[in-house]
Amino acid sequence: MSVEPAVRVQRGLRLDGACAGLRLDQALAQAWPEFSRGRVQQWIEAGQVLVDGAPRRCRDRVWGGEAVCLDVELRGDGRDLPQAIALDVVYEDTSILVINKPAGLVVHPAAGNPDGTLLNALLHHAPGLAALPRAGIVHRLDKDTSGLLVVAKTLRAHCSLVEQLKRRSVHREYRALVVGDLVAGGAVEAPIGRHPTQRTRMAVVAGARAALTRYRVLERYPGHCLLGVELETGRTHQIRVHLAHVRHPLLGDPVYGVRPRPPKGCDPALTAAIQAFGRQALHAIRLGLDHPETGRPLVWEVPMAADLESLIECFRRERARATDPT
Repeated sequence: MSVEPAVRVQRGLRLDGACAGLRLDQALAQAWPEFSRGRVQQWIEAGQVLVDGAPRRCRDRVWGGEAVCLDVELRGDGRDLPQAIALDVVYEDTSILVINKPAGLVVHPAAGNPDGTLLNALLHHAPGLAALPRAGIVHRLDKDTSGLLVVAKTLRAHCSLVEQLKRRSVHREYRALVVGDLVAGGAVEAPIGRHPTQRTRMAVVAGARAALTRYRVLERYPGHCLLGVELETGRTHQIRVHLAHVRHPLLGDPVYGVRPRPPKGCDPALTAAIQAFGRQALHAIRLGLDHPETGRPLVWEVPMAADLESLIECFRRERARATDPT
């Protein structure tokens, strides 16, 4: 049986006076925000945290000045196996990994997709990720959405990226080919939650989690538009749900979209291209964040996915044909 790779974690600190009166687990969860309080409690209960050289209980109070030592090994549970799946690595250093995910690649194993996922590929690429939550994946793209996605390679980076996402300081820009003609850019601000009757879908639901999507019109084609879309929040299926909510669903979206309708009288090549496009027309083209270690702002941009670029070229040719008086 193979042994899962482990990450050795050693921490030492002297508690600040501001912790006075707190439970030990509360004080350490504040001091080590990269770890969950539940994980800290497990370590305390297992005697892996020493306070002034001795084990303590989670409920014991601290008063400031105590010397705390932690020495543990974080190890994956072995349920997800490394698999040699090709990755398009856009950037990598000791802290983060940026991937250009192809359409069709599931991010996390789940029912119906137990393996063959991005997570399995990451475990093969960097075995140490087995010790991190979800192999360092801090945000996701739907299976049939292509484009940029960042992965943490250390606990410190994981904590930083999660905090940046919470602060909404991670910049995520998409290209979306939608049905219909929008007059101008704008924003959709509507709460998103689980659909009340169709549990595999999301929907705009009163009282659900707030969600905000901004968009601008980049190009217009017969019966369709290409949008630049920016996420202010990161709800499941957010762009797909919001654009469908304003009656401009993504072309090819099998869940929130409409039956493909080629423009009336269009070239047969465009009709064929629309009918052959087998996914939602959504691509994460640009990603910006602060480096977890240096704080330096970083931005990446990738070309449009080849299948979406090909479809857009068909629409451009149709636009030219429709406006050519000859």
